[in-house]
Amino acid sequence: MHLDRYVNTLGKHLKARFGQHVRKLALDAGFTCPNRDGTLGRGGCTFCSVPSFNQGDSRIPVGEQLAARRMELKRASRYIAYFQAYTSTYTEVEELRRLYAEATSQADIVGLCVGTRPDCVPDSVLDILADYRRRGYEVWLELGLQSAHDETLRRINRGHDFSAYADAVSRAHHHGVPVCTHLIIGLPGESAAMCRETHARVLGLGVAGLKLHPLMIVRGSTMAADYSRGELPPLPIEDYAAIAAGLIRHTPPDVVFHRVTATAREPTLIAPDWCHTSWPAIHAICEDLMRNGVQGCRV
Repeated sequence: MHLDRYVNTLGKHLKARFGQHVRKLALDAGFTCPNRDGTLGRGGCTFCSVPSFNQGDSRIPVGEQLAARRMELKRASRYIAYFQAYTSTYTEVEELRRLYAEATSQADIVGLCVGTRPDCVPDSVLDILADYRRRGYEVWLELGLQSAHDETLRRINRGHDFSAYADAVSRAHHHGVPVCTHLIIGLPGESAAMCRETHARVLGLGVAGLKLHPLMIVRGSTMAADYSRGELPPLPIEDYAAIAAGLIRHTPPDVVFHRVTATAREPTLIAPDWCHTSWPAIHAICEDLMRNGVQGCRV
């Protein structure tokens, strides 16, 4: 089954715009996070262990990282520079300007994707991203929200509330910068109904893209200890697929899904075991969408 048949994926969106496959090249530019360096707290979000999700080396210059990622993929001739690791706007604006310029100086880079927190998006950063968009680049500001419920955000030690997200989205819209919002399904204490409420609140504020993730328990995270005590049962793949497919059906067809599931590499992944690869979840989501309706059919 092919996800593009049922969902407006990022791959489909980029191929329609550029007439060919465009791939993301993940970068680690050596950023940290205010929830780790003591500004807001230490230890980060309870689900987070960055080495589990990022295998980059920030000591390598951005240009060399891009070259290495190209060699790994070898399946495209156009790319988006994806500043993924940690909080990729959490430094001086001139340093961001330099890093983005280094990435886009290469002729086959047609876009910038910047992952960050809602409380780390000053207008000066939005000005830079808006300028790249005016110059014709594909630009995405990825905001890690995870949940619209402040009680959940406190429980997972997120360090910001929903109002910080709403403010960042409002200012991004003002600058004409498209937002892709990250949502986690299966957070502690959250029901399927709460996931649907988060989704509805995000759509209500306006969003151009969405990224869905299952909650993964990874080594080095605070949640790993909760899991070892039997306090955090993993989400079954059937439940995840049903919730994710339901959210997709209730999403307008023009919203771009950058991801509908996620994986963690061995040996860092503890649970659920189906997150070792993305295909089981994608297959289950496609089956649900095929049976019950595709993206946008319930809007």
